[in-house]
Parts: sequence; C-alpha cells; structure tokens
Amino acid sequence: MKVLSVTSEIFPLVKTGGLGDVTGSLPKALEPLGIETTTLIPGYPGVLQQLKSAMPLVVFDDLLGERASLLHTRIEGLSLFVLDAPALFNRPGGPYVNEKGVDHPDNWKRFAALSLAAAEIACGVLPGWVPDLVHTHDWQSALTSVYMRDRGCMTPAVLTIHNLAFQGQYSKNIMPELRLPPQAYSMNLMEYFGDISYLKGGLQTVDAITTVSPTYAREILTPRFGMGMDGVLNARVSVLRGIVNGIDLDVWDPATDPHLPRNFDIGTLRRKRENRDVLLEKFGLDPSGDGPVFSAVSRLTWQKGFDMFAETADEVIHNGGKVIVFGQGDRDVEKLLRDTAARFPGRMAVHIGYDEPTAHLIHGGSDAIVQPSRFEPCGLTQLYALRYGCVPVVSRTGGLSETIIDANDAAMSARVATGFQFHPVTTDGLRLALRRALHAYQEPKMWARLQNQGMKAKFSWERSAQQYAAVYANLVRKSGQVTSTGEIRRSAL
Repeated sequence: MKVLSVTSEIFPLVKTGGLGDVTGSLPKALEPLGIETTTLIPGYPGVLQQLKSAMPLVVFDDLLGERASLLHTRIEGLSLFVLDAPALFNRPGGPYVNEKGVDHPDNWKRFAALSLAAAEIACGVLPGWVPDLVHTHDWQSALTSVYMRDRGCMTPAVLTIHNLAFQGQYSKNIMPELRLPPQAYSMNLMEYFGDISYLKGGLQTVDAITTVSPTYAREILTPRFGMGMDGVLNARVSVLRGIVNGIDLDVWDPATDPHLPRNFDIGTLRRKRENRDVLLEKFGLDPSGDGPVFSAVSRLTWQKGFDMFAETADEVIHNGGKVIVFGQGDRDVEKLLRDTAARFPGRMAVHIGYDEPTAHLIHGGSDAIVQPSRFEPCGLTQLYALRYGCVPVVSRTGGLSETIIDANDAAMSARVATGFQFHPVTTDGLRLALRRALHAYQEPKMWARLQNQGMKAKFSWERSAQQYAAVYANLVRKSGQVTSTGEIRRSAL
C-alpha cells in the first residue's frame, strides 16, 4: 500500500513539538507492515539545506498564485516530497512564526498551498505514482481532503488531530483566494462561527478521524475539551478513534544515546548520576546536595500548565531539590517562570529555547519530569522520561492518564506504578503531587522501583502502527466497493 502523508513538520528535518516526532516515526513503523509512506512537507530553508540530492518531479506555475516545484528525496529512511515554494516558505523564523514570535501573516496561504499540492498528488499529477490513501495531520494540511473532494478525487483520506486547540481559523474574506467554490463556505463544511476553519473542513471531508489517545478521543466530544468542535466531532463519532502515540526506541535509548555523557540501561541506573552532574553544570545550578532534580521540557503555555508550575516550584526547592525548565511559549508564562527562578539562584534555572541534544540530556540526568497539562492529547515527554528512568509527575488528563500509572498503594503493591498523577488539575493538585513524589524520593527503594517499572513500560510504535494499518486497510477496501459516502461529501462542494 502506498500512503501520502501531509504535514507541516517532520523529525529530523523540522520539529516544534510532538507532531514532528510522530510524523517522523510512524512511516518507519508502518514499513514492516507493507505500507510505503511518502511525506509531503514545506520547503523551509532548514529543510532545503539538508537536501543533499533532490529530484524535481513537477512544477506548479500557479499554486494559489505562486510558482512552486515538487522535489523528491530520501533522508534517514524517510521518503519525502518537498514543496519548494520560495515566496511562501523561504523566510527566517520558524514554521509558523517570524523571528519575533509572531504568526506569519500569510499562514492561511502557505498551508492552503501545501494542502492543494497534496491534493494534486492524490489526484494523479505525478505520472506513475498515485497513493492508495492520504493521511493528513492537524489544521495545516486539513484542506487537502477538501481540495481532493472538490476535484472529484475519492482516494480515502485520514485526518489525525494532534491538538484540537489549533484549528486554522481565518476570516471568510479569504475564501476566493483559496479557489474553492462558494458552497465550501457552509455549516456543513468550512464555516465556523462566521469565519472559516481549515480543520473543520478536513473533519467534514475525510473518511476517518484519529487522535493520539483513546481518552482524548472521548474528551473532545465534550464541550470542555471540544474547543468548539464537539458538535462536528459528535456528528462524525462513528469514524473517530484514538490511537496512542509511540516513540522511536532507536532515537530515545539511554543505552546508546549520543547526547548523553554517560549511557546507561535498567541494570546500570547508577550511571545517571554522571549525567546529572553535567546537567547541573550546564544550567549553572549548585552541584552540592543529594536532593532530586525535577525538570520540565515543554512548550511553556497555559495549556501545558506552566503557570501552575511557576507557583509550585518552591515545593521542590524547599525540600532540597532543584528545578530546570527548558522550552519556550507564551511570554507571560515565560516571565512567571523566570521571576520564580530569580528568587532561587543556583536552585532553579529557566532556559527559553529548545534543542534536541539538551532535551536528551535533561531526560538522562533528571530524577523527575513534570507535566501539569490542563489538557494533553497524548504527550510524548512522559514516554521519553519513562525510558530514561525519570519519574513523571503528570495531570490526569488525555494521554497522560493512559500512559502513566499512579503510584497509589495498590499500584505500588502490584509493582506496576510508574509515576504520579494529580486531579483536579489545579495549583493545589500539582503541589500535592510534587509532595508525594518528594516523599517517595526519600525512600530509595520505592524510587528505584518506580524507575525500573517505568523503564520496563512498552511504548514502541509496534502496536499503534498495527492499529493505523488496520484503519488504512479498512478504508482502502471500502473505497474499492462503496463510494456513496464520498459522493455525498463531494456533492456538498
């Protein structure tokens, strides 16, 4: 089976969060199951710089008014289509924001063009290569299926929601620029509270919707977590399912990780101490004392709960521990964390930014990872933490509730606990969870048991890839027999 995956980021070429990790890992996990994935990504400057060789396949003279070419290459086992559109993607800053952290004003056009190029591929613009199925990810590529159905292309399509909070909402005034028929602006397709939503258009036109954990798939059907899309999702609940993310066990392996000063495994956990020493030095923290190191590697946003962590980090410090926060996000949340760190020099460090080697070092040298998300579709940081013998402290929501087993008395007695959950998701709830973790750290045997049980947890892509393969196979099989659903959706345009 040939699959076209469409995404705005993919590891190791470009990554801002879990989306890049998933789109980079899933194709490799599907390959042993007979599924060949080629991923379409934008030609950001950083992506084009990494192309040692690339074969031009087709030129688009007028891709929403811009000239673009489609390149093909292979990098680190990934088959890639790269959309080289200089006017849209050749600029400084990140994939979505400029150097000042402000959204690119033409993001609506940039990712509509990516989706339109994907639809052209699905409709057969490349002689000799037509996908059996198209897999889109989040709002940035959600218009792909809208363009496909408009062009009469009934190739099966799947949309994965990695985070429902981001919906690609824009003014309806851009509709003529998207080159879609007027009927696309309707309640049954893209109209969204007087604006348009790329994500809603995708949700209405794909054949299957997945999200990144079963719990999140249930949560988003409610007004609390549905972000205004719960009505749309409830109407399409029959094609919605949650498949928990996995992690790349080759990239995240403490026994072989090139970013760790000292490699270790479950039998040599004592070596973590050497990584811890390097970690404290890197962040300028006092190396003395035997207290725990509690770290966070995350986007620093309200969603991730780091305003609450700014108010509770003192719990760790007053109990002899140290705190490291590594990431970037909302300016207000960043300031709260920096202000807290200023009160505890040598005991707490906040670094605004992100790089992969440092993230690995933090997991390899910390004792605990804190993830106090108010909502969390899946979360990958806690899975990396388990793999590296870090004990997660997490809120009980979304994928966090499914992947971490709380260290209550029953779970500890059964030797299955892997971390600490808290609910309700409030500052007081987080503070109590931190106290529980600190108490456990004071009992070395209990802490070592949590580390060992976490490192034994299985979160490879194997099972999840099989579930995706089953979704794909079912849709491809149906597409060869029944097209009535697709015809109905096409007629909506």
